[in-house]
Amino acid sequence: MDVIFLEQVKVQTQLGVPAWERLLPQTILLDIEIGYDLSKAGKSDGIADTIDYGAVVNRIRDSLSKHSFQLVEALAEHVSQLILHEFGALRVKIKVAKPGILPGLKALGVIIERT
Repeated sequence: MDVIFLEQVKVQTQLGVPAWERLLPQTILLDIEIGYDLSKAGKSDGIADTIDYGAVVNRIRDSLSKHSFQLVEALAEHVSQLILHEFGALRVKIKVAKPGILPGLKALGVIIERT
């Protein structure tokens, strides 16, 4: 299976278990792998034969700006289902990183994979 990848996509959303943490949007980093058959696009050189990664990023940013999550797991599931259902991906792997949330910790997060 072929893969479209998007690294360190910065998005704003409200995320955290304590209510005070969800009062203001915070920056979350996403690494995304989208499984798709890219052979047709490789031959045609046409955007209609692939997944428009710009549209994916814009859709994710729009969706996350309107949602609040307690858990990074729920955010990852939301993004993966969005990509699978709205863009016709065959497989999605999402890494969600919440940077600098705890002292002495670069980031915390999850990695999930869905088909």
